Amino acid sequence: MKEKTNEPKTSTKEFEAALKSKTAGVYTLKLYIAGMTPRSTRAVANIKEICEKYLKGRYHLEVVDVYQQPTLAKGEQIIAAPTLIKKLPLPLRKFIGDMADVEKILVGLDLRPAKVRKKAGDEQ
Repeated sequence: MKEKTNEPKTSTKEFEAALKSKTAGVYTLKLYIAGMTPRSTRAVANIKEICEKYLKGRYHLEVVDVYQQPTLAKGEQIIAAPTLIKKLPLPLRKFIGDMADVEKILVGLDLRPAKVRKKAGDEQ
């Protein structure tokens, strides 16, 4: 007589944990630009360079031209362009400008800790 093998059953919690670990660390970013202005072009180039250097293989970047898709910009309450929105991982964050301040972007994306400012009178 053959013995029945009890194959492990996956619980919902185990499934959700596996799914989360598979997508953990993946950044979902949306960059809203206003046409092909020099500032928009710089923002696209700068954020692509940052993503390739610090998030290679771990990001999804969507570029949205507010002139071509104004309803998407309205839905996200975009009031200035270029604007980068970090949707995932949470918390949601927004950055405005040409994305040239790499340190500020890295801190905002939680890829680097914020530098602590020394108060006047603090000893070194």
